[in-house]
Parts: sequence; structure tokens; C-alpha cells
Amino acid sequence: MQHLALLGTGGTIATRSTPNGRRVEVGAAELLGAAKDVWALTEVDIDTRDLTGVTSFAATIPDVLALVEAVQAAATGADGVVVTHGTDSLEETAFLLALAHAGPQPVVLTGAQRPFDDPAPDGPRNLAAALRWAAEPQAQETGVTVVFGNEVLPAVGVRKTHTLALQAFSAPGRSPIGHVDEAGVRVQGVAPRVPLLPPGTTDLPRVDIAGQYLGADTSSLHHAVANGMRGLVVAGFGSGNTTPETTQVCLRLLSDGIPVLITSRTGAGPVAGLYAGGSADLAAAGAVFAGDLSPWQARLLLAAALSGEQQPDQVARRCLTWLRDARVVSPAATSS
Repeated sequence: MQHLALLGTGGTIATRSTPNGRRVEVGAAELLGAAKDVWALTEVDIDTRDLTGVTSFAATIPDVLALVEAVQAAATGADGVVVTHGTDSLEETAFLLALAHAGPQPVVLTGAQRPFDDPAPDGPRNLAAALRWAAEPQAQETGVTVVFGNEVLPAVGVRKTHTLALQAFSAPGRSPIGHVDEAGVRVQGVAPRVPLLPPGTTDLPRVDIAGQYLGADTSSLHHAVANGMRGLVVAGFGSGNTTPETTQVCLRLLSDGIPVLITSRTGAGPVAGLYAGGSADLAAAGAVFAGDLSPWQARLLLAAALSGEQQPDQVARRCLTWLRDARVVSPAATSS
């Protein structure tokens, strides 16, 4: 019999509706009871534990790093760990877990779009699917994943791509690595596992994100530098383009030893230094082009690299090495 740890952290999956809005009121044990109404889950032994009961938009980086430590501790005594989480920042928590988790045990995040007391809640089925995935022997060595709407998605590259739809998450360009439904559990791939976060990390250096939009200026960047910014992620146009003013500020940051990562605001596809006066100049100056990572995940990658290294060229090298190793989702060794 497989032994799983179920950690509850709040989120919509654990909320009930009140006259003043949804509030977290449902613990992990009650969530598990509802999941067992979907599938019996008799083949697994599940321990439940409630952690911080908050909506994920209220969580801080230290909160999530504390969750990372709790997950790592739970994984040492379990065959897998499932975390219920709010959807707003789930992709960032999943990514930080992926930066930390090196063990064979699957770590699975799930949540819901509808509250627990909705007439047709999606949380019980999502949780039941996450538990079935974590208990599947073939899920060992599959890394950190997100189970939502029957799909198993890699933490690296996952995004919330719809505000309200039940199929709320996707991993553009990376595809599901498995499915869980009435036909059973099917494993089709392995998520990237490239730990970078130093153990015991309780906070991360400040990394800001600069969005690009028509006529964007750089006043917020000057403010961020004055307030201790250690690194910058640019959410660029298209394949990573920047306004002329942003390009010049980024070039100055790079010359001053502040690393810059380039991402896209588009939602899918890789970035590349293609245009003179913009992204090509940044590439030549040493900016790191962060593949298909979202700006939010790239921010955490850069912050993790900064937490273990001070020299700008070494920070860039750590990011580039990580991006190379995490580029491809490997096919599963076996399939069910």
C-alpha cells in the first residue's frame, strides 16, 4: 500500500461562500473525504495536515519557502506528497518546489476554480486525481507536477491560462505528462528535475519584473534599483523585444553587474535576441533569454540563482545551465 502525505494550504478548493466573499474554512481531512466520494482511494494510506489556510494571492515568498521545507520533510516519510493550493499563485509555488525537490517521490499540486460549497465543485475530483497520480508507482521520479482537469502538467512551464474555466492550467510547448480519469492513470512523460534552491532558504533576493507595453518608460526600474533590486526580468514584446528606453536601461544594469533575464508577455513560445536596437543588443551584452518560462517563473529562477551566487557572470551561467537542463520533458520509461 502506498503512503501519501496530503498538505492543505487553503485556496479556493478550501473556501466556502459568505456574504463578504469566499473564505478558507475547509481543512485537509474534509477535502480528503470529498475526494473519496469521487474515487474510493482504498489502495492508499493518506495522512492529512493543515498548514497556512490562506488564499494564494495573499501568500509571500517566505510563506512559500516554508511550504517548500514542509513538503521536503513530508516527502522523507512518504511515497508521495499532494498539496492543495490556491490557483492564483500555484504556478509560482510549483516552480519553487521544482527548484528544491530532488527526491524520487512525486510532489503534486492541485486546487479548484469553484469553492467547496459550490453546487458542482471541481475540487474533489481534482484532488482525487492528484492522489491517484501520486500513488501510481510509475509516478515515482516524475518530479513536481500540477494535476488539474484530468491532466498532469510539469511544474516547469505551467501557467494559469484561464481566469474561471475548469481547465484552468496548461504548459504551452510542454504538454501534459500524464492523465487521470475514469480510464485510469496514464504516464506519458517525466517533468524536469533540476534543483537549484539552496536547502533551508527562508527568503529570496529582490528581483523585479518590467512589463513591456506601448510607450513603456523606465521610471519604475529606476525606483527598483534605488530600493535594492538585485536582478531584473523583462516581460518583453513578442520573442523578447524591448522599447528603446528599456533597452538602454537594461544595458546599463548589465554593465553595473545586475543580471537581466528576458521573457515574453505572449504566453507561449521561446524568446530570442533577434532585433537590432532591442533584444539583439541585450543578448550581445549578456542578458539571459529564459526560454519559454513565464516572467513569474523566470523571476524565481533568477532569485534562486542569486541566493547561491554573488558574481554576475556566475549567476548568468547558473541560469543558463538550469534552462538547458530543464528544456525538455523526457518521455516516460514505461507506460500503463
